Amino acid sequence: MKKVLSTMFLAVLATVMFLPVAQAVCPVCTVAVGAGLEGMRLLGVDDVITGIWAGGLSLSLFFWTAGWLKKRGVKSAFWQIVVPFVFYYGLLALVYALPGVQFGASNLCGIDKFLLGIIVGTIAFYLGARWYVKIKRDNGGHAKFAFQKVVVPLSFLIVATIIFWFITKC
Repeated sequence: MKKVLSTMFLAVLATVMFLPVAQAVCPVCTVAVGAGLEGMRLLGVDDVITGIWAGGLSLSLFFWTAGWLKKRGVKSAFWQIVVPFVFYYGLLALVYALPGVQFGASNLCGIDKFLLGIIVGTIAFYLGARWYVKIKRDNGGHAKFAFQKVVVPLSFLIVATIIFWFITKC
């Protein structure tokens, strides 16, 4: 089952990588978040930390897809917002369908750790992306340094990761 899911993930990633660039969230940021997610799962990192990166990756893919659809002339909010959001977060929900994975098996503050991480990661990535837009707007439409579009959202995910690492280790 893991081999099938890995193959599906790689197929989706390869497809997304070769799509024309949409300017919502850059592909480099999406790949960086995805690499962080896979690396943490392989190292056996706590589910809340993995969930943070999964939430960040899902929101990044959502922004990327919504921007791509908008660029292609899709005007319907349903197809531009609802469908990508439900699709990417629905893929995360499929984690609980894997053998040996139970919803609520490990909790933090009464919430499933992976689900909590997804929520925190989504919020952190959103705040980072919004902050980048504000910085760019305040700087006359230009980033203050190279790859700021990548650094700002990722730094929010890193800070959230550090905070929850301390919470789970103490």
